[in-house]
Amino acid sequence: MHRAAELERQGRKIVHMEVGEPDFSTAQPVVNAAKNALDRGLTQYTAAPGIPELRESLALQYRDWYGVNVDKDQILITPGASGGLMLLANLLVSVGDGILISDPAYPCVRNFIHLMSAEPQLVPVGIAQNFQPNLQQLESYIQSNTTGLWLASPSNPTGTIMERSRLEQVCNWARGKNLHVLVDEIYHGLHYVDDMPSVLEVDQSCFVVNSFSKYFGMTGWRLGWIVVPEPYVEKANVLAQNLYISAPSIAQYAALAAFTDEARIIFEQRREAFRKRRDYLTAALNELGLELSDNIQGAFYIYANISRFSQDSEKFCSDLLENYGVAITPGSDFGEYKSNEFVRIAFTTGLENLQLGIERLKSALT
Repeated sequence: MHRAAELERQGRKIVHMEVGEPDFSTAQPVVNAAKNALDRGLTQYTAAPGIPELRESLALQYRDWYGVNVDKDQILITPGASGGLMLLANLLVSVGDGILISDPAYPCVRNFIHLMSAEPQLVPVGIAQNFQPNLQQLESYIQSNTTGLWLASPSNPTGTIMERSRLEQVCNWARGKNLHVLVDEIYHGLHYVDDMPSVLEVDQSCFVVNSFSKYFGMTGWRLGWIVVPEPYVEKANVLAQNLYISAPSIAQYAALAAFTDEARIIFEQRREAFRKRRDYLTAALNELGLELSDNIQGAFYIYANISRFSQDSEKFCSDLLENYGVAITPGSDFGEYKSNEFVRIAFTTGLENLQLGIERLKSALT
């Protein structure tokens, strides 16, 4: 991103397919709610777990979207999903613990585990299992110090989900091994399948981290949330008070408007735009000879195998940026398993830019 910005300052036209951020600005109803909150002077600290109205709105969403009853006291509003992951790492992980995570995975997950002086235990996943771990793999990679399993559905960087049947199997397995389960559901809402289960439909003893950044398009507002089982509510509140006092007040009041009918229409229109981008990009990349999952069910990423063209994803991405003005992300950012053979391509820019990116990529590969 930094190098792309440098090239842009030199007058180059760069196609950004590296950024995990929706290109749409925040929906106007949310912006208007923020302005209203400012006019009302709602700029003080809130309670550590967040304003009650927002937590109640989220509890209603869990009921409406997933058919599960979550008490608002189990929901804590956090400064972004990153704040939620930080809190959950402090809540769940002790020195020397092992935490099973997929490889590839969002890199900050590994880093939060490392910060607790614990061990990320990487489970290699590939196209064959749609980049999600199965029971046989988990059984192979569990160790004597393993205390937890952290999943992501839909996944960054792969855009794949854990279907209901596999989610049930994995949760049952983890319960039998006395492991806690944490699921990153940050990209819920930005899914392209009829059945997008929350782990709370399967097992309400699990932990969830989510965000207003993706489906709700509020990246810069730094607002997320976590759901914790009732026995952990008190400790989670204490950690919130100590780690960050409260999430930004204005962002919380703004987010109330995200649950209005007016805002939901906008979000669904944007989801459909992402679906069209996904359809175009997957077809175009397949035609160019890159190998990718044929079942990209969520988020706005494609994790593509470039081994036909290169065995060095970092050099591949650097050459593509410098010589052709296309920015994508090397697989080495996301793990170790065959990472030099993969790149992450984000469809967070419009179709016109994606078409230009494909034209340039075609020139690079031929």
